[in-house]
Amino acid sequence: MDPIVRIREYQRDRVNFVLENVDLAFANSLRRVMMADLPTIAIDLVEIETNTTVLPDEFIAHRLGMIPLVSTNCDAAMRYTRDCNCLENCAFCSIVLSLNVSCNDTVTMDVTSNHLEMQPHPNEGTEEAGEEQVRRGETFGLPVGKNDLGVDPILICKIRKGQELKLRCIAKKGIAKEHAKWSPCSAVAFEYDPYNKLRHTSYWFETDEKGEWPLGENAREEEPPREDEPFDFNAKPTKFYFDVETDGSLGAQEVVMKGIAELQKKLASLVLALRRVRNGENEMDMPTSGDQTFGDQPAAGSGEETGWGSGPASSWGNAPSGGGNGTGWGGGGTSGAWGSSPGNANAWSSPSNAGWGSPSAQANGWNV
Repeated sequence: MDPIVRIREYQRDRVNFVLENVDLAFANSLRRVMMADLPTIAIDLVEIETNTTVLPDEFIAHRLGMIPLVSTNCDAAMRYTRDCNCLENCAFCSIVLSLNVSCNDTVTMDVTSNHLEMQPHPNEGTEEAGEEQVRRGETFGLPVGKNDLGVDPILICKIRKGQELKLRCIAKKGIAKEHAKWSPCSAVAFEYDPYNKLRHTSYWFETDEKGEWPLGENAREEEPPREDEPFDFNAKPTKFYFDVETDGSLGAQEVVMKGIAELQKKLASLVLALRRVRNGENEMDMPTSGDQTFGDQPAAGSGEETGWGSGPASSWGNAPSGGGNGTGWGGGGTSGAWGSSPGNANAWSSPSNAGWGSPSAQANGWNV
């Protein structure tokens, strides 16, 4: 069956949806990619000129780095510093923000993210040509909610009369694997099997298990188990409940769609590398003649083509065109390999029109 996504609630910075007909490994991989592999921009360098507040420089620099900045279309609108040809930073791989606040009243003053102002890059106009800047929106690089009456600004510090804070910030592109400040998600809730039919969770309780561990809202989506129902040792979860909340740097829809695209890219790179190994282009420690083999290389002593899976011709890349059990990871029918194109290829990257979980027989994946 094809993967299905059913959206239960959608807001600009939050989406709640149900993902069905996938295995646990894929669902958890999607969760991890959304949290740690999507690029955003965040303040990475802070040059403090004047700081007479009660907070030390390092404390303020850390708070500035955790302020979410608008990063819509960040993957195309900015370069990674490591991929740029500039010596240090330029308008294509960085954004300059400044803050200059002093208190002259007797009332305590709040220094917030609204005081951060974007400045033209000092080297702007001297770099090589590029299209990154034309792909940026008007608010790209500004703090989330800046000058928005419906959004409270983020507090940086408080100052009294005679105190001053003046600094310059350099924001760069990165992912949360490098530092958590680049994560677009503030929280990703992930649940499956609300009735614990699979017994993946061991409940600790004092007197009453059901009373001390009440069911959540997701339990309404599934049938409760019978008291005399036998335990199925072969059962696997196929329905997963997501609640993705962003910090505003990216929209909820952009996080989910780009998370799927990033996961597709990673899996495609893995399949391509394995194909190269199979064709002898790379030297790696591969299974010997006594082990199972990739693709259409027959195992020693057998008259059948066996890949990682069982049965005839269960290779990743080449499955037989005629009936039988010729399935790759996508499984089923004719040419069920990931990268295959003929027939009814069950590839996740199938070019068929496959929206968010379209149950159509021609839609075998999500087109992002």
